[in-house]
Amino acid sequence: MTAPECQLYLISPLDVAGDFPDRLARALDAGPVVAFQFRVKDIDEHAAARLAAPLQAICAARDVAFIVNDSISLAKRLGADGVHLGQDDGAVADARARLGRQAQIGVTCHDSRHLAMEAGEQGADYVAFGAFFPSSTKATRHVADPDLLRWWSGLFELPVVAIGGITPDNCAPLVAAGADFLAVSHAVWGGDEAAAVQRFAEAISLARPR
Repeated sequence: MTAPECQLYLISPLDVAGDFPDRLARALDAGPVVAFQFRVKDIDEHAAARLAAPLQAICAARDVAFIVNDSISLAKRLGADGVHLGQDDGAVADARARLGRQAQIGVTCHDSRHLAMEAGEQGADYVAFGAFFPSSTKATRHVADPDLLRWWSGLFELPVVAIGGITPDNCAPLVAAGADFLAVSHAVWGGDEAAAVQRFAEAISLARPR
């Protein structure tokens, strides 16, 4: 996950059963997506692995990174491309030791410069700030400002992800401020996923610094 220009990073809805594999394929075929994060809650690892398998295959066929949310052990079991860690989900060093040098390890840093610098020092491959807008995906406890992206991208080469309530209509300030990735969920899965990905691609292109 390198980002010469801002790119789209999809996060799954909590329900990835039923026709979701078809929806994922439609979304990935609709426009440029660099990564997909598998995020399910309150099911055991065996069930999660069964749900993940077809989605991981869809991503692999399209050269899209398959990232597991929260669970280093599930990422290891699946041979995933990486893991995204919240502040209570384990250490970067442990993830690196278990997943290998090539794994992409991201860390949620909320609105904290300190947490982001710590993650970078520990060897994370990207940091994530947010929420930038109210989110329907999870409760908003931390509110980040685009100036945080501007500060980070001006000082550090480590890629930065913006997350939280991002839509095609409000993403322009985040792109302009230096976000390398826009992490989105409901804005894509809450409606026509292919149309949403296309709208994001257009909005990102228009917002890129010239």
